[in-house]
Amino acid sequence: MMIQVREYALLTCDSSQPASMDLGIVSEATFSWLEQLQQTWSGTSQILSREGKRFLRLGSYVGYLQSPNGESIEILPKTTFEAPTEIVPLRQLLCRMLSASLRITPHEANQAALQRSDRPLHEWIISEFLRHLADLVRKGLRFDYHLFEDEHSAFIRGQLNVTAQMRMPPGRGTHFHVRYDEFSPQRIENRLLRTALDWALKITKQGQSWGQANFLSHQLDGIVPICGNTTQPMRQWNDGKYLFGYRGIKPWCQLILEQMNPDFQHGSYQGISLLFPMEKLYEGWVGYGLAGALHQDYQLIEQAKSQYLLEHVPIGEKLSQRWFMLKPDYLITGEQAVVLDAKWKLLDSRADDSLRKYEISQPDLYQMFAYGQKYLHGKGNMMLIYPRHQYFATPLPVFRFDEELSLWCVPFDLESCELVKGEWQGSLDCFSGVETQIAHNEQPNNPMLIGR
Repeated sequence: MMIQVREYALLTCDSSQPASMDLGIVSEATFSWLEQLQQTWSGTSQILSREGKRFLRLGSYVGYLQSPNGESIEILPKTTFEAPTEIVPLRQLLCRMLSASLRITPHEANQAALQRSDRPLHEWIISEFLRHLADLVRKGLRFDYHLFEDEHSAFIRGQLNVTAQMRMPPGRGTHFHVRYDEFSPQRIENRLLRTALDWALKITKQGQSWGQANFLSHQLDGIVPICGNTTQPMRQWNDGKYLFGYRGIKPWCQLILEQMNPDFQHGSYQGISLLFPMEKLYEGWVGYGLAGALHQDYQLIEQAKSQYLLEHVPIGEKLSQRWFMLKPDYLITGEQAVVLDAKWKLLDSRADDSLRKYEISQPDLYQMFAYGQKYLHGKGNMMLIYPRHQYFATPLPVFRFDEELSLWCVPFDLESCELVKGEWQGSLDCFSGVETQIAHNEQPNNPMLIGR
């Protein structure tokens, strides 16, 4: 059973309530499992929060949850105030945003799989992983030399371990203690792929994916062993030129091993938790759009870290220290410097009064003011980028901290992946005369240029 909700929805086991995208009705067993997750996650992030005895509130995370009893919850982005009438566009948007966040280039994304509407996020990830793995196996896995030791070899192979051989007990003189290098596919990357394949085979419920995973598992059986622990080995993945063909599959493998967390260890199934912070996905999607629209004479830098809020000489110290790093989402450098910050929040242009102030967060304005003073020296233009929707379809009039420092609040079209045009274009030359090349429901045609 699949339950579909969106960000900030309520979850309950009270079946008397009418189900909607903002209220998911789950079974008692699933609700109890969610309560355990809420206690586990409460100290780290606001993924789930308690609202009364019979309700749990989702945070700004999207993805997929599956309880041990098999009940599934798909969490989609909240892009409008009203409940969505169609699920397919939201699911496709989520997949495209995840691809942007993973730095997956257009030729590495399967357009046909992306357009399919009958599979949730985790099934799409598994299908992409299997597609890359099948192509890798067809072209041939990379081999490497591995040192083996054999105490019972019937003949000398490689190097004889003389010290160990002299300690052999009487009657075993026909056995040799040898060390030798063997050219085999049992390198760490292949073992991680095999481990992810085994997990995908157990998780997937799509017939086509299961069949492909089962076929690949038989092909690798007895050739590549699995990894018992995937935390440390994943860091040992080699990104050298020799493994250039592995670069496409690495993000999919990493998603399955590190973020899907199926917990099949020790034979116990504890459910699936595959969740992504929507703020980070949105930042990555905005980055694609900005990079595609930027003039060639400018550079887009992600998460600039060159400025701090203040300097201070601690008690007993002689040298000053810089405290409280300022990290705007994006910094455009060139003839004109611009600070930009992406905010995953729905503004309301109807709230155009001094009380509601378009629902703009005051701390966000304080943050932008600090960015302007440190990165622009109090002179120039900045931009807050919010998702476009029915009640925020055009840029707001300019906000001025003073005569020399201005702030623009601009909608970002999630489908076309571009800033909505407006009065701000006359002040920001870095975007003038350049259009993004991203069509509806397609992957970006430009690779990400952030942090070049």
